[in-house]
Amino acid sequence: MPGAELSGARSGPAVHNGAIMPTDVRCRVETDEASEVVRLIGVLDRSGVDAVRDGLLTRLCGRPGPVVADLTGLRVTDPAAGGVFAEVRREVRDWPAADLLLCDPTGAVDGVPAWPTLDGARAGLAAAPPAAVVDADLPPVVGAARRARQFVAEACVRWGLHELVEPACIAVTEMANNVVAHARTAMTVRLAPRDSTLHLAVRDHSPRQPAFTGPAPLDTVGGRGLLLIDTVARRWGSSRVPDGKVVWCVLHADDEAAARCG
Repeated sequence: MPGAELSGARSGPAVHNGAIMPTDVRCRVETDEASEVVRLIGVLDRSGVDAVRDGLLTRLCGRPGPVVADLTGLRVTDPAAGGVFAEVRREVRDWPAADLLLCDPTGAVDGVPAWPTLDGARAGLAAAPPAAVVDADLPPVVGAARRARQFVAEACVRWGLHELVEPACIAVTEMANNVVAHARTAMTVRLAPRDSTLHLAVRDHSPRQPAFTGPAPLDTVGGRGLLLIDTVARRWGSSRVPDGKVVWCVLHADDEAAARCG
């Protein structure tokens, strides 16, 4: 499995979960695209937080679905460093079909659902209904927004979210157009229903973040894309990931029903 070596080396042996492990082993994040489990091995202190965050976000934006971080082979030497797991979970909570769970035998990490064994964590995953997530890869070319609209509209109809077709198409149009105009990289459109909401995201490979400063002056040409997203979505934002960003939004069917009644 590919691993990312992190900083935070220590010397001398340590006992962790009943086993002796060398504390000069740097923290490693090991991922397997065929598995929902990400294994962290070694020692984690503050110097390794950024690399852990990057490794988890890369896995979460690379494939839909929740991820289990297995901390069985990890020793957290600084409680503040352990906060990275709750931070990542907050970051992805509004992404389509994304979540972070832990296998944490020590019970020392707060803010994330955790089980003491990997079998227990996997059982927790299996107990939750699977998300009906779909995604599509698009090139940064003229016509990408049209293809994104068609993809999103068909998914909304299939899921019975007819009232969200129009706002979802507005949001994905602006997201795709921003990629074509500014990021100029390949993009992945991903969406998933959750109760009566739709979670929509576009991932690209540019670090350039969208800037939203509120309503544009009436005599301004362009610059209203993020305003349109802000108008139709109850929540939206942009998450930095190691190789670009994820721009996401959450649309509520109740908002559309209220707008029609108003």
